[in-house]
Amino acid sequence: MLLVVGREDTGELEAQVRGSRHAWDMRLISVDSLVHLVKLKESTEAAVTGSKIRSVLVPTEYTRLDPLIDVIFTAAKDVETAVDAEPQPSEEDTDVRSGGEFTDRGLVQEKRNQVINAFAKQQGLKLIRRSHTFYWSSDHKFRIVCTISKRYPDRPSLPYWYAYHPRWDAFLDEAEEGFFILGCMDLNTAFAIPVNAIKQRLDELGTTTKPDGSSYWHIKILEQQARVYKLQMPRSGNHLSLSQFAFVLDQ
Repeated sequence: MLLVVGREDTGELEAQVRGSRHAWDMRLISVDSLVHLVKLKESTEAAVTGSKIRSVLVPTEYTRLDPLIDVIFTAAKDVETAVDAEPQPSEEDTDVRSGGEFTDRGLVQEKRNQVINAFAKQQGLKLIRRSHTFYWSSDHKFRIVCTISKRYPDRPSLPYWYAYHPRWDAFLDEAEEGFFILGCMDLNTAFAIPVNAIKQRLDELGTTTKPDGSSYWHIKILEQQARVYKLQMPRSGNHLSLSQFAFVLDQ
């Protein structure tokens, strides 16, 4: 049993639990701490991390601290990976530096919320946040990954840059219907690409492999004509028009 309490002065209740035969079957947590755990889980993407976070709530004897340290390490590593999931263009991607200017993450999430709300309204669905990029329906059959890019003025014909990660692909692969959504900080339009349209053309995209062996695909939007957007396919040159996937955001 997990007792969720809304006050701080729980010493008497804690003593009752410790002194009863239920000491190994019950745990207490404050509402604030539970909310903190939920926010931590939402900032991660790996399923194993969510499982480890939930394990903290299960009555456990922590004479040996290794399992608790494992939870902390896994969550911290996954948060670090998730934060790096929307990278700036690197030197290997382009010979023009972005100047190292990062968009405030609060503004990025605000834009993402706007994109998600507009898409959910269009689909007539209520979407639940699984992590900062993952969203799904209550039955988990409808899933989306939503990523955001600012405009990079140094490359006018390639103004928006994203990544597509294997863990994102795995999340969408389990959906009956899945979408990879590209949001643009300065546009009132976003693009919801069916996952199959991405998966069928992964071999036409550029990739980056990191020193740790992990890799991701490059997603770049072409704007060779004003307000005509295509998904660049650098290995084939057969760029994918995004007009069929565009939807307007609510003002």
